[in-house]
Amino acid sequence: MHMALDEVLLERVAAGFRRPTLRVWEWTEPALVIGSHQSVLNEVDLVAARELGFVVTRRMSGGGTMLCEPGRTITYSIYLPESVVAGISFRKSYAVLDDWAVRAFVELGIPASYREINDIISPRGKIAGAAQARRRGFVLHHTTVAHTMDVELLPRLIRIGRPPIGGTGVRSADKSVSPLSWFTSLSCPEVARNLERYFTNEFHAHPSDITPEELDAGEDLVAAKYSRPAWINRLP
Repeated sequence: MHMALDEVLLERVAAGFRRPTLRVWEWTEPALVIGSHQSVLNEVDLVAARELGFVVTRRMSGGGTMLCEPGRTITYSIYLPESVVAGISFRKSYAVLDDWAVRAFVELGIPASYREINDIISPRGKIAGAAQARRRGFVLHHTTVAHTMDVELLPRLIRIGRPPIGGTGVRSADKSVSPLSWFTSLSCPEVARNLERYFTNEFHAHPSDITPEELDAGEDLVAAKYSRPAWINRLP
């Protein structure tokens, strides 16, 4: 449903039915979220995923596989006109669109900085990873933040460094992870609220709700696309 809502809200902003929007959201089940140009067989250890209770889903944006867990992971999505990053290279646009979050983490005492192309990092490793999709002059930029994580899970679930099984596709990079909980005593919901507060103050944002029409459109997309094996297991 979250993958579908990202597509729906991007289209709503592009069509002028919604102003540029930040959505901060959380997961209700453990998930491995692969990029649009990745192969499930090459990326995910499906046996380990089943044993550990992780579902596999595919997002509309590129990038590598993200490990997400309820109460331990924060994701934020931004839907905005491409004109906001006009004149900025694709590589640099990631840092521009995540700069506010880096500053929000620093305000909380977290030693955060940015590493091209798409990582928020600490001196001990990766805190968050971003991905983008661009449609009809509009941008979906979403960033997944590890608040708490058993870093030993990564090599069990994601086939980083293992030989490909078949097909092609972008492989996830081998990067050390340093969850926010290593640097702050704030809970996952408290960090999420601080991100919302910082963004609201920085950009004079106003709260809004997902409309019933947007939820209905999301449910339609789940049924037609995002829950279907043909989408999840498609070859890049």
